[in-house]
Amino acid sequence: MRYAYIGLGNLGANLAGCLLRAGFSVTVHDRNPEPAQRLLAMGAIWADSPQAAAADVDAVITCLPSPAVSEAVLAGILDGLKPGGTWIEMSTLDRDTVLRLAAIAEARGARMLECPCTGGVHLAATGQVTILAGGDADLMEAHRPALEQMGRQVLHMGPLGSAAVIKVITNMLAFIHLVADGEALMLAKRAGLDLGQAWRAITGSSGTSFVHETEGQLILNGSYDIAFNMDLACKDLGFAMGLGRDYNVPLDLAALTAQTFIRARQAYGSNAQSTQVVKLLEDQLGTDLRAPGFPARLEA
Repeated sequence: MRYAYIGLGNLGANLAGCLLRAGFSVTVHDRNPEPAQRLLAMGAIWADSPQAAAADVDAVITCLPSPAVSEAVLAGILDGLKPGGTWIEMSTLDRDTVLRLAAIAEARGARMLECPCTGGVHLAATGQVTILAGGDADLMEAHRPALEQMGRQVLHMGPLGSAAVIKVITNMLAFIHLVADGEALMLAKRAGLDLGQAWRAITGSSGTSFVHETEGQLILNGSYDIAFNMDLACKDLGFAMGLGRDYNVPLDLAALTAQTFIRARQAYGSNAQSTQVVKLLEDQLGTDLRAPGFPARLEA
């Protein structure tokens, strides 16, 4: 199958690269042509617009920062995509937006598959993320060869909207874990423990988490470089709070975490790394969480 990939940010560019390394024909587009250069060197084809990207391909994959951008890009895709083509949306959207945009696509003769992924940018670079698929099972199977090049695990969550719900839940948990990890590391530091050894002890304990084992390293090395910003974190936590209201589930920890991220965004800016939420505690106490021996970036 021939694919187009629109949205070449930290996540999208890596996932598009996985398809190219696997030998797929991939047309790419982004408002900023700079991140496409590496992909063009790998054999990608450049398109000047979403409409042009969608022409002469079987499916268009998008990975975009917000529902508004996804909707705007979809309009161009539908102008170019042939009848019966597929739109694979890998952005993190809320359930209601997924269902509304799927109806728009269907009215124009296109089928939608939602495929947000989880695991982080460092895993996307080597196709090791987990892909959460929502939509018709036959459509997922038709695109499974491509999906399995981008993710080590592809889970069909159910009908459209299902993947949006579980993706928001996984992100909510990750942000809660991040704030908790910062507090745990600060307790260790203020108690006089060797912070590197404390990190290793937590990693080998019942209190560990994926966030501690990965993002915890980026806190300790001072880079905070997770390639995910405060705006995106606040957006996703807003989706989580919306689900809580929809299903009448009190989300006390998520609400506190959302408030903490909003304060961090105000303090450090919309484009600050989401891991810098921990800096609120560091700055409040005048105590940094640096520890020697941790790499500057995560490796898959």
